[in-house]
Formats: sequence, C-alpha cells, structure tokens
Amino acid sequence: MSGMTIDKLSGRAVYVEGNDIDTDRIIPARYLTCVTFDELGPALFYDVRFDEQGNSKGHVLDSPEYSTAEILISDNNFGCGSSREHAPQAIMRFGLKAVIAGSFAEIFHGNCTTLGIPCVVMNDSNRSELSDLIMHDPTLDIMIDIVKLHLICANKVFPITMKDSVREAFLNATYDPLDTLLASQNEVKEVAGKLGYL
Repeated sequence: MSGMTIDKLSGRAVYVEGNDIDTDRIIPARYLTCVTFDELGPALFYDVRFDEQGNSKGHVLDSPEYSTAEILISDNNFGCGSSREHAPQAIMRFGLKAVIAGSFAEIFHGNCTTLGIPCVVMNDSNRSELSDLIMHDPTLDIMIDIVKLHLICANKVFPITMKDSVREAFLNATYDPLDTLLASQNEVKEVAGKLGYL
C-alpha cells in the first residue's frame, strides 16, 4: 500500500479477544532471525494458534468463517511489549490491512503506520457491539472511513478516532518515510552539498 492515499478501507473482520496482546504473542521471538519479512504471515499468533507439534488449537484466525477477514479487531493496549517491526509485518503478510482496538502501544502503532496499516481506535462499548455483530455474522463487511472518522457495519455507524498526524499522512500518502525520502532526493543532495564532512 506504500505511496497510495488511504482514505477508506473495507472488508470482513475477525475479533481476537484480549487486552495487552503483546508483540511476542503476535509474532514469537524465534521468528525474528528471518532475513526478510516475506514468510512471516503464517507465523502470526503462531504459539496461540498451534501446539508444539504444529496442530491447530482451533484459534479464531484458523476458523473457515474468518478465512477472508482483512480487518483485525482486538481490545486495549494492542501491540505492547518489545518494539519488533516483525509484528505489523506479520499482520500485513497474513492479509490483514487494518487493526481496530481500544488503544495501541506507541511503537507498534508507528510501525503499522509506516506500513500503511491504519490503527483505528474505538471505545469499549462500540467495539463490543461491533465484535458481537462480527461473531454473529462473519460475512458482514466493515467500511472504515478515514476522512469522516467513522466505521460502518450492518448499517450501523460507529465513531472512530485516529491521531491527526497519522490521519493526514494516510490522506496525503506520506505515511512511509522512505517514500518521502526518495521523493526528496534533490533536497537531500542540496543539504549534503552544504555539509563539509560529506
């Protein structure tokens, strides 16, 4: 999604219950030795999805009803713990393109933003109602409107919040600092030319 304006997202959703879901649960530490992020998708929530023999524990992410989910719903303080970039990378490579929660750990939130994954904040009562809708009917679509700061599901409109700076970055396609750097090569060269030690 890098370099694209992100103003609306839609898709089916899956609810992964729990407060304080940390990055070690999102992607276990043994996967941090990978050379690239390409194969991290299947390792998302691996230790809560599979036993030591690789057998499914029946986690909601492996339920056929949610196999096409593109939006993750969870609870408060999502992405806490260590600051591993592998966590949002695993989420993205699993096929999820947005996360809705009550709150987010700051570094996780920043890493998601850089990848073009909106972290949408929704209060507990509305999120509980939304989760109930999804659990009752997994085929429901959610539409996240970043311009209007609301979410629509089953003809219900829910308010959402997002940091102003992040919202502007999505709407202006400036959420990836590498894209910004590459687009500013002339300015970079100009500044570099003024530095006596380069």
